[in-house]
Amino acid sequence: MVTVADIAYVRYQVTDLARMEEFLSDFGLHRVAHTGSALYMRAASPVHHAHVSELGERNATLGFGFLAQSLADLEQLAGRLGSVVEDNPEPGGGKRVRFTDPAGFVVDVLHGQARHAPLPAREPFAMNASVERQRFGKTIRVGRKPSAVVRLGHVAVLVPDFAQTLAFYRDVLGFRVSDTYWAGSDQNTIAAFLHCGLGEQWTDHHTIALVATQDGAARFDHSAYEVIDLDDLYQGGEHLRERGYQHTWGVGRHVQGSQIFDYWRDPFGNKIEHWTDGDLVNDHTPVGHAEITDNELSQWAPPLSPEFFR
Repeated sequence: MVTVADIAYVRYQVTDLARMEEFLSDFGLHRVAHTGSALYMRAASPVHHAHVSELGERNATLGFGFLAQSLADLEQLAGRLGSVVEDNPEPGGGKRVRFTDPAGFVVDVLHGQARHAPLPAREPFAMNASVERQRFGKTIRVGRKPSAVVRLGHVAVLVPDFAQTLAFYRDVLGFRVSDTYWAGSDQNTIAAFLHCGLGEQWTDHHTIALVATQDGAARFDHSAYEVIDLDDLYQGGEHLRERGYQHTWGVGRHVQGSQIFDYWRDPFGNKIEHWTDGDLVNDHTPVGHAEITDNELSQWAPPLSPEFFR
């Protein structure tokens, strides 16, 4: 069985690439390529790009890309799916296996893609916690500017057949469950947070989250980008607010994953998250199973509005 190493990018379709680029620049991403029909934006990490926007007649969420650990894994995956390893025709190149998952998302698994030098960014601020002083004779000063987005962390997707999609990501791409939610009865699991199944290696609490939907339409709930620290998250939020973008929830701290979060909408209604300070797990971390409630979504945060769930 193949185990993917991480998420690479998310893929959207939008009606205006210029508007998307303006928003993503304010959000903290940077242009890598613009082909006329597609826009590719990167974070500060070496991964070639973290966000793809394809020009189309309607706005939609299309799919995402993952990173394979080796070319041999890519070849094994192609054999498992009855597919082929092909040259990646998009910016960054390398090799890819492309397929459609049970929910209908277009999924790329890549290896050998070009990488960038990391973009310069400040170090996380040292904090003078009550029992551990770290900052002596130094002040903290931040400005209102875009967050320094470090990397894409995860995507959360709504899927019509939850059980089938969960089995696919577990059995074909090697994901492992970190936490689940249930509704009505603890036998009725309706959401799962999945981490890359890397054995002893510590990895993000979730790289993909699957949530059952009742309306039969597969779509993203949100994509989520890691920033430097809490100050970077807040300063980026103030910048987005001053630029007139729609805020949807935050700042708060999640329960499952523990991330400090802040959610926004891009100009096309897609939910997108800044986050920092998330949990790390491995394949030996106990799996949680909790009832889905508003209180279970955050440990502290402003009240949720119905808008957040659209």
